[in-house]
Amino acid sequence: MFKRILVAVDGSKSSFKAMDKAIALQKLTEAEIYLLCVYKHHSLFEASLSIGRPEGMDIPDKVLSEYARDVVNHAKEHAIELGAVKVRGFVKAGRPSSVIVKFAKEKEADLIVVGSRGTHSDKDGMLLGSVSHRVASRAKCPVLVV
Repeated sequence: MFKRILVAVDGSKSSFKAMDKAIALQKLTEAEIYLLCVYKHHSLFEASLSIGRPEGMDIPDKVLSEYARDVVNHAKEHAIELGAVKVRGFVKAGRPSSVIVKFAKEKEADLIVVGSRGTHSDKDGMLLGSVSHRVASRAKCPVLVV
């Protein structure tokens, strides 16, 4: 059924719920799980716009990529604790929805699993988050929004 399941993780409770569903599917299908954390890329120009910058301050991309790596490592440890096997982690820079769809295509994922956005208000709670909505509308494979 599924050979490769892509799970978008960002450290949120919603993304970990999505990962839990992917692990349950893996136990049924023996699929490989790809954990992907995407961070927003900042150009050197954007990084230089800070008016006051302490000496030795890292540029945003470095800090964000390290955080994304921590998110993926934590997610991978959690997945293994829950009995997942064949789990690989990846970190990419860019617009999350675009990177997720492109990565799924490159890795020939059979399924993308993403968390829905958290509820900010009653009105917002009825709608999918922008990333999950864009992924679901652009992906060439099935998308499970948890």
